[in-house]
Amino acid sequence: MREILLGYGSAITYYVVAVTLIYFVILFLSYRGVYAMRKGAAYSKFQSLAGSESAPPVSLLVPAYNEELTIIDNVKNLLTLHYHTYEVIVVNDGSNDNTLKVLIQAFGLVPKEDETIRYSIDCTQVRTVYHNPEYPNLFVVDKPNGGKADSLNAGINLSHYPLICSIDADSLLEKDALIRMARVYMENPAETVAIGGNVRIANGCTIRDGVVEDVRLPRKMWPMFQTLEYMKAFLGGRIGWSHINGLIIVSGAFGMFRKDKVVEVGGYRDGYPGEDMNIIIKLHRHMLDQKLPYRVAYCPDAVCWTQAPDTYRILSSQRKRWGRGNLKNMIENRDMFFRPKYKVFGMLTVPYNVLFETLNPYFKLTGLLALIGYVAMDMTKWPVLLVFAAINFLSGYLLAVGSLVLEQLAFQRYPRMKDMAKMIGFSALMFLGYYQLGVLWRFQGHIEYLRKNNTWGVMTRQSWNQDATTTTSP
Repeated sequence: MREILLGYGSAITYYVVAVTLIYFVILFLSYRGVYAMRKGAAYSKFQSLAGSESAPPVSLLVPAYNEELTIIDNVKNLLTLHYHTYEVIVVNDGSNDNTLKVLIQAFGLVPKEDETIRYSIDCTQVRTVYHNPEYPNLFVVDKPNGGKADSLNAGINLSHYPLICSIDADSLLEKDALIRMARVYMENPAETVAIGGNVRIANGCTIRDGVVEDVRLPRKMWPMFQTLEYMKAFLGGRIGWSHINGLIIVSGAFGMFRKDKVVEVGGYRDGYPGEDMNIIIKLHRHMLDQKLPYRVAYCPDAVCWTQAPDTYRILSSQRKRWGRGNLKNMIENRDMFFRPKYKVFGMLTVPYNVLFETLNPYFKLTGLLALIGYVAMDMTKWPVLLVFAAINFLSGYLLAVGSLVLEQLAFQRYPRMKDMAKMIGFSALMFLGYYQLGVLWRFQGHIEYLRKNNTWGVMTRQSWNQDATTTTSP
């Protein structure tokens, strides 16, 4: 038993060292990527896209299920973006609240009988398309409930423009977000198949008429942890992966795609969560199978503000759903694992995701059991354990602080010193339970997958007016 524990302990040590080094390399690439992006933006010939007819027209797709508290502010926000030609397509996915009713009343919508829907990709049959000539670029689609992926496919089938952009109904875009995305696209339109935007947590911010007027950190613990988590993932992670064209996910809250490529891969996958990761994997696979040059880009200065779960119950449900989606995608695409045919994506991205994301809970749980075995069999001393724990904490904390420094150097959405001090403090507190809960939630998500639980889980929406009530969707 001692030999087994010793061997496994050595393997786990190498695993921890490897994942830590990879995280630092990705963070370094993120710094390089931000520098290159900002330098390119400063000299870009596409800086003056606002109001320009040269900007490519875009269809904004907003899947909505039981979103009556947020949908009006969302639509008002999207209708006032600084962009020349675009349309907003809200897809009411069989809501059982007043989502459709409030949209009809707020914008004076009536059925549009002459609208043609091209069923280029599979989706549930649409009931009605609503429109009002006074809002010429707003369409509302009513359909039976089929899930988020099905709603996005329905929106694609109705869309009139070559670029599509997926946006969550509880999210708000900064006025220039679409312009910034379009600039990235126009730098290489022939090869750019998808662009991810930067998602930030809106909890705590002052929002009026769909506009974030004053950026503040969340007052509650769970959204505060998620603010730091998103910052680390989007700034310290996705910028680096996009720099080597290895990005595996574009957030469903805000992402832009070439419609023709999405149609070629059959649209969004229906039936279970993880559609935002799945569409990107399908695009990578399709382009590499066809041996076509392409890139999946990331635009960190195109900002989308979204509501984060503010209770343990809602947050745990969301993370278990993410765990299910990740595992499903990795199992479905296991043939890409270490396949030279799939280049960076197959040789780096997929192995990284399998070893350090999907299997991470098992390594951590078995590592903890091995540690207990060490102590029980008197194979180690407390000073050694404390040194190992300190090194593990310091390396993780340095990564977290590195993301905060990147935020301050490049974007400065939180310019107040007290905000920075609060973020630094909470970055340390995350090691005292939050990261451990993340391991538990992912493990529970895997159990739900094995039980074939494909439900979306429970989600609560809160009006952008903080004094309003909340609504819960199953």
